[in-house]
Amino acid sequence: MMNRRLWTSTILLVLVVLLSACATVPHTGRTQLHLISDGEMRAMSQVQYSEVVAQSTLSDDQEAVADLRRIGGRIQGVVEQYFENIGRSYELTGYEWEFNLIESEQVNAWAMPGGKVAFYTGILPICEDENGIAVVMGHEIAHAIAKHGNERMSQALLVQMGGVALSAAVRDKPQETQALWMGAFGLGATVGVMLPFSRTQESEADYLGLIFMSMAGYDPNHAVTFWQRMARMKQEQGGGVPPEFLSTHPADETRVRKIREHLPEALTYYKPGS
Repeated sequence: MMNRRLWTSTILLVLVVLLSACATVPHTGRTQLHLISDGEMRAMSQVQYSEVVAQSTLSDDQEAVADLRRIGGRIQGVVEQYFENIGRSYELTGYEWEFNLIESEQVNAWAMPGGKVAFYTGILPICEDENGIAVVMGHEIAHAIAKHGNERMSQALLVQMGGVALSAAVRDKPQETQALWMGAFGLGATVGVMLPFSRTQESEADYLGLIFMSMAGYDPNHAVTFWQRMARMKQEQGGGVPPEFLSTHPADETRVRKIREHLPEALTYYKPGS
């Protein structure tokens, strides 16, 4: 009887913790799990991001770097205004935005908590122009402000460490916690290579990215052509793209179809030259 009561109490305690740790993604309203404070996430992100930047070769193409930071700054600005309009500016407190361009043939870009964004030069030919860069930038900024990193790290803490606080995990199991962080952000054997987020998070970032790039004055129609170019590039490389159910990324056809579905809404926010 005592064991049964203890088990029931433990379940209730876990439910209370999980309910109190629930948050909602701006604009989509999706509920997500946050077991880690924003301050802790930003602190760990700053350390990891600084290490990646220090171990990488930053681009010396001043024009490309300036374009990247200008586009990132424009989208950052409309995101901050949007959060102010919906009364959630406090959620961006402590963000220290950075936009860096890393010399690498990798066709990739990624973001960490607190507004830390990195592009690789290898993705710029696929972007083609500032609208293409805005597609990727909007997507990555969406990951950051939707706090997908906190969600993924929280899920890992819950599954692998029973939902203990991050500070306790760092204190008691520093190596295991570091491994969780590296896994959550894909910073494993190859520095700076981000593992994909879940399909839900990727689709959410696509959607929010469309909204934000449109608010910043970039044509969201370019998202369709960008992902079509990305799909062609993968086909030309002959790498054997896995079926959608085996991948955390949406299949190219699914991604483009969903983006087309969101375009009418995104276009209501689009004001050329804004």
